[in-house]
Amino acid sequence: MSDAEALPGQPRGVVESGPATARAVNVLAPNPSAMTLDGTNTWLLSEPGSDLAVVVDPGPLDEVHLRRVTETAERLGKRVALTLLTHGHPDHAEGAGRFAELTGTAVRALDPALRLGDEGLGAGEVVTVGGLELRVVPTPGHTSDSLSFHLPADGAVLTGDTILGRGTTMVAHPDGRLGEYLDSLRRLRSLTVDDGVHTVLPGHGPVLEDAQGAVEFYLAHRAGRLAQVETAVENGHRTPAEVVAHVYADVDRSLWPAAELSVRAQLEYLRERGLV
Repeated sequence: MSDAEALPGQPRGVVESGPATARAVNVLAPNPSAMTLDGTNTWLLSEPGSDLAVVVDPGPLDEVHLRRVTETAERLGKRVALTLLTHGHPDHAEGAGRFAELTGTAVRALDPALRLGDEGLGAGEVVTVGGLELRVVPTPGHTSDSLSFHLPADGAVLTGDTILGRGTTMVAHPDGRLGEYLDSLRRLRSLTVDDGVHTVLPGHGPVLEDAQGAVEFYLAHRAGRLAQVETAVENGHRTPAEVVAHVYADVDRSLWPAAELSVRAQLEYLRERGLV
């Protein structure tokens, strides 16, 4: 879900397919919407000089897009050797099975139901392909299976839907949980403070060059929304739909169903802590 607010370090204009860092190339899926922004960012990652590549989030089941990803790799002199998923939402993962057929690769994810092959992904695991190093960072909250991938050589982190390139994301209740999401944002903040991460490669929207600013923005946004929800309940707005109509009045109504999922997660968070 995307609000209209701007993120720190957000470039202007629509994200285009192409190089984002020395090791990351974006192939933009043709599935733009209010929920997916300009479309899903499919990330093609490889070490300079290596002929092997990793693809993160093949995207929707769109044959033209999936073949465009493989053609982009071939044009760069790369062979896709592994497919990774940040989470299981269809706009990121629906095409994974077909992409595995096209490339002959395994698909690795946190959720066993999404894997093609024997290996899952664990917290803190280091995935290496052709000299490329990716560190698995658990970031549940948007969904229970959400992962981010730290690309230390580029000072970057691939965040899936945990941080978007524009606006904010939803916590997809009941699978997503706000307490876990806030912990995940703090985990990402520690990457920016302690591990030199300065670039966010999001699942949707443009690349962000101020990773710490983006995380701080998200944390502040969540704190503000929580305060609004708490006040709305105190003022007699009891149901999630009533809270949405009050708190998200400035958001396009087409996004209210997604907003209601986040409100349900916020209400659950507040109730668990005895705040409403």
